[in-house]
Amino acid sequence: MWTTPDLCDAHAEEIDVVTGIGWQHFGAVRRFGGPAATVRCFEDNSRVKEALAEPGKGQVLVVDGGGSVRHALIGDMIAARAAEMGWAGVIIHGACRDVEVLAGIEIGIMALGSVPVRSVRRGEGQFGIVVSLGGVRFYPGDHVYADENGIIRASRALV
Repeated sequence: MWTTPDLCDAHAEEIDVVTGIGWQHFGAVRRFGGPAATVRCFEDNSRVKEALAEPGKGQVLVVDGGGSVRHALIGDMIAARAAEMGWAGVIIHGACRDVEVLAGIEIGIMALGSVPVRSVRRGEGQFGIVVSLGGVRFYPGDHVYADENGIIRASRALV
């Protein structure tokens, strides 16, 4: 089984490491990875909900939420649907909610924190574009790996 430190050691020239403090695990899965799908949104989870309702095929949704922790971009119902649809995980540069329920859902979820306030829904946001978080640019189709040590990106599958 891989770990991000092992992947960094074996592929130092091929990886980028997401920096910054505050990344926390909220889902039941603490080690996850796969091809990246991307969303950019700010306090509006319309595109997140739409993306995670589609078949995930082992992908990781990387969400640039602008770092806002004023509104949650994922909660228990969207996370449960994502797990049912085969998503490996969700990484949110923003907040989540329903953390006591998320902890029991078989999906990887990392976010900056939690807040009880739900997302506003205005149908805003962009799907399938380059997003940046923690000093790393994620392109759709990149590979992302996350565990208790951190989050890394590579342009190809490493495992």
